[in-house]
Amino acid sequence: MRLLTTLFVMLSLCALPLRAQTLIRDADIEHALGQLARPILQAAGLNPNRVKILLIDSRVPNAFVLDSNAIFLHTGMVTRLKSAEALQSVIAHEAAHIANVHLTRRRAVMSNRNNVTGLGIALAAAVAASGARGSGAIALGVASSAQRSFLSHSRAEESSADQSAVRYLAAAGISTRGAIEVHDIFKGQDVLSQARQDPYARSHPFSRDRVRAMQAYVARYGGDIPYNATSSYWFERAKAKIWAFQQAPKSTLRRANKMNVADIKLMMQAVAHHRRAQTGKAAGVMQNLLKSRPNDAYYHELLGQILLEGRQYGAAVNAYARAAKLSPNNTLILAGYGRALLAAGQPKNALRVLENARSRDFRDPSALRDLGSAYSQTGQPAMASLAVAERYALTGRLKDAEIHAKRAAGRLARGSGPWQRAQDVLSAAQREK
Repeated sequence: MRLLTTLFVMLSLCALPLRAQTLIRDADIEHALGQLARPILQAAGLNPNRVKILLIDSRVPNAFVLDSNAIFLHTGMVTRLKSAEALQSVIAHEAAHIANVHLTRRRAVMSNRNNVTGLGIALAAAVAASGARGSGAIALGVASSAQRSFLSHSRAEESSADQSAVRYLAAAGISTRGAIEVHDIFKGQDVLSQARQDPYARSHPFSRDRVRAMQAYVARYGGDIPYNATSSYWFERAKAKIWAFQQAPKSTLRRANKMNVADIKLMMQAVAHHRRAQTGKAAGVMQNLLKSRPNDAYYHELLGQILLEGRQYGAAVNAYARAAKLSPNNTLILAGYGRALLAAGQPKNALRVLENARSRDFRDPSALRDLGSAYSQTGQPAMASLAVAERYALTGRLKDAEIHAKRAAGRLARGSGPWQRAQDVLSAAQREK
């Protein structure tokens, strides 16, 4: 998990936000959520490699879609639910909104979602969805009173999504009882004032009729499918890692002692020690963990992160190299590997790895920051400016993006691919004006 400089990617979405929101980019968690989502997306006729499951750092439970490319989950939704099947029912419901083409009215707002600023706009809306005061609704031009309207669906769409979600779960061989768990958690919210409701309940009203209808769907499509041990493992692993990075280390260690899955228990202990700046102790726990899971790329990546942030750069490079060998197409692992190479004083090697990561997925501002540094250190100022411009565009800082894009365009070969990317940023900046 990454902050702007270490754990998460910060979004700069309005001039003076009262509370900044963040998008968590973590290869392990995204893989775990992808494992839970894959059979559902396939049952819905969607491509699991195209529809990403992205995580917003907010303890307020919520989930939503903005277009057909991503399903957003709040960390609070993952940690509040008690079973993999419940989380899968939430994913199935949001997938149904995509599959049933319920997003038409948002397309005008998201008309540039496929260029470099597209994800930045989506994340601005994600901030609006979190319910935080002073949030990114301003950046979207959506007044706070319109947030619910923008993110909610009609009663007919909600009913359709409920029924489709249960069908997808049944078709994927997943117990539909999880849908009842979700409804039981939120069904009492409709009697509260809007200010006290969870955002998920505001955008997905749980009326008594809707709860009864869901119970009928579950009875019809079969809620007696046995729970899946593999799904439960990935759910517990994602939930545990979120907990370990969000809660105090002391709390994490207490929770780890109650964990009955050995590798997840050790992972939580390692993160707790890491957050106490006990790098040697954390790395030792991870080495012990890797004896039982030597081919787990995501645990090698976590070891690399611990070593990198503990300033043990050579060892970090080795850990990330192992992770990248085990999962050579994972853009977040490649980005971490490039960051470690850069820290170890190997800018040429870092540049090669970071360009590979960017070509696969441009949506990581931290990777673009490191890419700009790698280009600068290898004597390529125009490409450095381009990487900085794209990073600023992705995080909504289009004024700064325009400055660096102009600088890049003036030095790049006219008509080349990089020059065209600079033009894309300039066009986005002009549209923003």
